[in-house]
Amino acid sequence: MDYLLRRGYAPGVYDLFHIGHLNLLREARQKCDHLVAGVVTDDIAMNLKGRQPVVPLAERVEIVRSVRYVDDVFVESHEDKLRTWQELRFNVVFKGDDWKGTARWQLLERRFAEVGVEVVYCPYTTHVSSSLLRERLDSPRPPRQADMRKHILQPLGEEGDKKQNHSY
Repeated sequence: MDYLLRRGYAPGVYDLFHIGHLNLLREARQKCDHLVAGVVTDDIAMNLKGRQPVVPLAERVEIVRSVRYVDDVFVESHEDKLRTWQELRFNVVFKGDDWKGTARWQLLERRFAEVGVEVVYCPYTTHVSSSLLRERLDSPRPPRQADMRKHILQPLGEEGDKKQNHSY
């Protein structure tokens, strides 16, 4: 491996792919020469988030693979990021800055520093997340405008029907 090459790794669930995911991958790609996106398995997502992803793993992989900023996709089937590093040998890892300062990532920063991996936090897109999207999908929605018309308009009787039969 060419050590002058800045090889980046951007792990995530990438469920309900949205603009925040795209922003992270774009930002990461601008800061490295080769970007590998790590898509975690459903089991890992369940352990990390406490729920299964909405989008199946194979589809999440294909979606992320199709993003032009991504050079390769790696299916992450374990939670040990150092083990992933041993397999991929990246020298910079990218994560949303909402993870900065968490116990998990403070520990990872120390462990990665020991092997020469830089941790770069990318700006978090605050107005959207998979959790917010999932919440919106799960919450009762107001009726659509077409559904509301059914409740507002009264059905017409025979007399009303005749009035509607205009010939132009």
